[in-house]
Amino acid sequence: MEKLQAALEQARKARSERAISSETEAVAPSIDEKAPDSLSERWQALSPFEVQDKILVKHRVVTQSARKEATPFDILRTKVVLQMRQKGWTRLAITSPMPSSGKTTMACNLALGLGRQRDLRSMLFDFDLRDPSVQDFFETRPAYGISEMLAGAVRFDEQAFRFGDNVAVSMAQHSEPDPTRILLAEETAERLDGIQAAYEPNVMIFDLPSVLVNDDTRAFLKNADCALIVVRADTTHYGQFETCQREVAEHTNVLGVVLNAYRHDKRAFQTA
Repeated sequence: MEKLQAALEQARKARSERAISSETEAVAPSIDEKAPDSLSERWQALSPFEVQDKILVKHRVVTQSARKEATPFDILRTKVVLQMRQKGWTRLAITSPMPSSGKTTMACNLALGLGRQRDLRSMLFDFDLRDPSVQDFFETRPAYGISEMLAGAVRFDEQAFRFGDNVAVSMAQHSEPDPTRILLAEETAERLDGIQAAYEPNVMIFDLPSVLVNDDTRAFLKNADCALIVVRADTTHYGQFETCQREVAEHTNVLGVVLNAYRHDKRAFQTA
């Protein structure tokens, strides 16, 4: 796996050299205006958006502020950051064996939890292009779709939003009939390399489709440093998890597994 990761990193560096200049040009507001020449200016150029706390909580996104409900996600955030920093990784894919496991909820909570770390810059990309839902979680609709941005039709700063000062969110506007074509494209890889070079995020989170329903996630995982697998205790079969973990490990590093929707019987912990 280390040899595979080294090969992926070498390929990414080669793409990044070609992409840095193109993305730097892409963040310019127009031909006649000077492009932001500092990192902070590039982040501030992203359109800010706000979401009421009650809307986020309605969608089970609770990490925008420190609270009891955010603690499990905060623990996950710390573990993820420490492991990725130790390995020198930046790109985190979040997926699941089957749909309705809570991966998008996990991705949104992790992104906003990272946002509370003022020294970190994070990005969230909705790459579940057949069934995008990040815009529903934030109840915010982008002016342009993520596929248009990846194809170079619009700039990243025209398509993405900024939550607070240090979280960028790139949402899909509508479902795509052939997402694999986009996720497998070298153009997508180069575009992401350019965004990473221009904005220098500490963590890039990719909300991907479930592994066992189509080939979209397999097409993209080569671009991720590692992956987090979300399984749902009451619906995911062990065979599904085992197959998902094996397939993910063929393309990237498995950072960990999150068991979601676990309900323990408190009576089992009571003593007579």
